[in-house]
Amino acid sequence: LGSKLKPLTAPKVKKAPVKKGSGFGSNQDTRTPAQRLAAEQAKIVAKEGVLRINNALEAGLCDRLRDHVLRQQELADIETARNSGVSTEYYGVENRRKNRCDLLLSLVPDTDGVDDGMEDDEDDIIGVVLQEVLGPHGSLRPIYQELVTDGGEFYEFATTVTNPGSDRQTVHPDLPHRKEAPLYVIFLALQDVSKEMGPTTFLLGTHTTKERAKFDDYAQKDAQLASAKARLALLKKGDVVLFDARILHCGNANEVEGGSTRVMFNF
Repeated sequence: LGSKLKPLTAPKVKKAPVKKGSGFGSNQDTRTPAQRLAAEQAKIVAKEGVLRINNALEAGLCDRLRDHVLRQQELADIETARNSGVSTEYYGVENRRKNRCDLLLSLVPDTDGVDDGMEDDEDDIIGVVLQEVLGPHGSLRPIYQELVTDGGEFYEFATTVTNPGSDRQTVHPDLPHRKEAPLYVIFLALQDVSKEMGPTTFLLGTHTTKERAKFDDYAQKDAQLASAKARLALLKKGDVVLFDARILHCGNANEVEGGSTRVMFNF
């Protein structure tokens, strides 16, 4: 993959023209510009399996959420050091690995009155961020309405944290293959992500039944990976990648030399 690896860029989406009409029964396009843009973005997701969207969350909120997450990780480390049996309450099925963890987040603000070292306005930073990205005027609301409708289920809610020394993952999909996309995942960068920090690599177009069959066939897998259109998610703070959970991808190593803590908000 290395010799063909290119950065994943946000596409220059050509907005669909507004359909005009008049009179009863006309098919005039009543969608907003954001809805028309989302429809074109959804076509890219259907074709390539992944989409980059820049500036989904303002830098100040990224900083606040990142600080909150790292503080929650510290508290989780203290609790799991006392009792390893509670690990899954904090890390779920993705139990902590070497220099990497998938920390579960809560949708419920901290209202227990216990001093956890956080300012009052930081306890609800998660709610603030969710309003900014998925609320009525959220930056990601139109694309999610297009992909899953307002009836879509909020399925997973966490942050991925990798530190220098974390290993590269093997190439994988997130789920057993299904004909229809079961999940659309967001990775939102809470800081700029450099190559040394282990950004995620995506193999374009590998979310299809045909490509999954190749991946599961040892006779075809090596050739598939060698010829893959690999893209590296070198995101800026506040940028996101939205991907079909069936696409082949992997997190890269966070290098000991030159790397630093990478925190990715994901749902």
